[in-house]
Amino acid sequence: MDTILQLLEKNARLSASDIAVMLDRPEEEISARIAAYEKDGTILGYQALIDWDKTDREYVSAIIELKVEPTRDRGFDRIAEQIYRYPEVQSLQLMSSAGYDLMLVMEGRTMKEIAYFVAYKLATLEGVRSTATHFVLKKYKDKGIVYTAPKRDEREQGMI
Repeated sequence: MDTILQLLEKNARLSASDIAVMLDRPEEEISARIAAYEKDGTILGYQALIDWDKTDREYVSAIIELKVEPTRDRGFDRIAEQIYRYPEVQSLQLMSSAGYDLMLVMEGRTMKEIAYFVAYKLATLEGVRSTATHFVLKKYKDKGIVYTAPKRDEREQGMI
């Protein structure tokens, strides 16, 4: 895997100049490679990873497993395209599990909102055979980033 991509994946705020220094390469070369990655779709975008629990935003996350019927001509792609078009769906992946075929991650304001989405949007799609919804209670780590540093128990002080 390209080192430039690895560096940007860890910190999308790195500039071409920063990466050039880190890799001891000309800045123009790094800029050109990044531009080529953006043009060919290797780099799809840049995002900040937010710990929403530290804000006043009310939300609930869910992981939803789907058992679906693939179509003869397009396999799982047809149903996946229908599902990922919903703005509520943050992530959708084809899985190699005997229990389910697709896994999606979504957020809503309430559990009821997510339940409505599952019951009236997902479950009614042609080809969806079953769903299983799991509500996320707490995020510890996402995309390699630890959300909360472990708190040290005061009782451990004398043990070191």
